[in-house]
Amino acid sequence: MSGWNEGAVAQTHPLIAQPSHDELVEQLFIRDLKLHVMQTLEPAQKKLAGAIVAQTETSAAPSNDPVGDLRGKMEALDSFRTWLTVKRESQRQLWAAVGDSVERQADQLEALADLPTPLGSVTLDAAFDVPAYIDRGDIHLMPGGNAHDDGSILQGAVMDRGGAVYMLGRNGGMLNDLRGQTAMAHLLTVYPEIEPKRILDMGSGIGTSTVPAAIAFPDAEVHGADVGASMLRYAHARAEHLGARVLFSQQNVEKTNFPDGHFDVVFSCVVLHETSQAAMANILAESHRLLRPGGVAIHLEVPLIHNFGDLWEELSSELEAQFNNEPNWRGALSADYGALMEASGFTDVKVGYQSTAFQARSGPLVFKDTSDGVFRSWFVTSGRA
Repeated sequence: MSGWNEGAVAQTHPLIAQPSHDELVEQLFIRDLKLHVMQTLEPAQKKLAGAIVAQTETSAAPSNDPVGDLRGKMEALDSFRTWLTVKRESQRQLWAAVGDSVERQADQLEALADLPTPLGSVTLDAAFDVPAYIDRGDIHLMPGGNAHDDGSILQGAVMDRGGAVYMLGRNGGMLNDLRGQTAMAHLLTVYPEIEPKRILDMGSGIGTSTVPAAIAFPDAEVHGADVGASMLRYAHARAEHLGARVLFSQQNVEKTNFPDGHFDVVFSCVVLHETSQAAMANILAESHRLLRPGGVAIHLEVPLIHNFGDLWEELSSELEAQFNNEPNWRGALSADYGALMEASGFTDVKVGYQSTAFQARSGPLVFKDTSDGVFRSWFVTSGRA
């Protein structure tokens, strides 16, 4: 699998959980099962759906709910129910396998996170109020969800290792950093004159997108804000092991405690689809409030849908939201970002696709109207305050 180089990549990131032989075999089996679900089973279901749609169009009156009608007919098929069951179960197996491996190494990982002279910091809020869209379900089916906290770094460790398996190694191998690299490449592509002094990653998670900002702009003060205390502890330690100075804080990025105009650049990576319609609008507005005049906001999302019209795409997005706990999947991936950004006060708004960058400064520095496909480009909207 492209990007999965266990030995070489892990040496650059010592905090990531290292599986035993049997744990690695189990994780690779789950990876291959997920590939089978996506590359073999799902296309077969799409073909069946296409046949049903074609038959319906020639034999029935137009429906008031074509997606619901298609779903009802698909749910009558044994193969569809099997595909959906295996898709969900493979995700559950992923977190179970990774969680067992992380728990075995808990003491070792906590020791690695004990840093006597850190470059950056992590600030937590004991009274933090977790947003409902995070608290009501475990996003990506990860047990405990993004905001789970038991006083350790372990939830962050599960997300890190699990993310590498979940992304099948295609999002930067064990570093999982292609999205952050690509967001910074967009900044260098579209706004090459900017020399940011302060940067904020909104919804930083375990810092996989934050560290690329600190590396691309080593003289900048880089912040990362997110909801999960465990993830932030892990993000801080992870950044330190990668030599990046980042100031992490536990905050709801719909409304942070930073002053007006505090940043030159604010960005997010695949955050909006995990929120809600109202939260998405709040985050865009907050990103504008936080920028100095002329500052730049960048919001990166997955390049999957964005142009609905195919009934199978609509149904599969509905299933993704329901069975993988993606609360705002359809809302974020079908939004009119140009209108939303302008409504939030942005000018010089860009909407398109940024080619994936493995290293921000080496590019490719390509931004265009069409997608090169999943993992080869990312949907991006940006604008100036």
